[in-house]
Amino acid sequence: MLHHFLVLSALCAMSMTMPLPDFYSYSPAAGDGSGTEFSTAHEGRITGVRVYEYPYYGYYSNNYLNGIQFKYNSNWTDLVGINSYGNEKEMTLSKNEHFVQISGKYYSGYISELMFVTNKGRSFKVGQPYGLSFNFYPTHDGSELRFISGRHNGNALTSIGAHWAVYNNSTK
Repeated sequence: MLHHFLVLSALCAMSMTMPLPDFYSYSPAAGDGSGTEFSTAHEGRITGVRVYEYPYYGYYSNNYLNGIQFKYNSNWTDLVGINSYGNEKEMTLSKNEHFVQISGKYYSGYISELMFVTNKGRSFKVGQPYGLSFNFYPTHDGSELRFISGRHNGNALTSIGAHWAVYNNSTK
């Protein structure tokens, strides 16, 4: 009986010192956050991003990002925000490429710039570099962007947060 107790105690001690790894992390939202909540969560792997940018004419300081969509495998998500007034910019990812960082700026209630960086060293920048900076990245090796969440007010994106996880290839 004592032998069973010692073995069980050793197994419990090992499980306490070696917790299962947590492969999910969240980069808290940046921006003022007014308006309606959104999430781009979708099944599959992100294979592209499309952003609508309010035109910048050099004299107008209230530039911002109107809307955003992600492509999961071969399907685009519903548009978050709007695409009227916006210049459409798009990046398609190659095989085994994924987003590992999002940086940007927000000012006067709106997201004014986003830059996506991939594991292959490519980047996609949209918007104008004006306002307070933020930088999102995963906390676990091998993690990638799975979706974003935040708020929009019908005119533009007002906040954005990033959700990271290791992609499980068995759930293609």
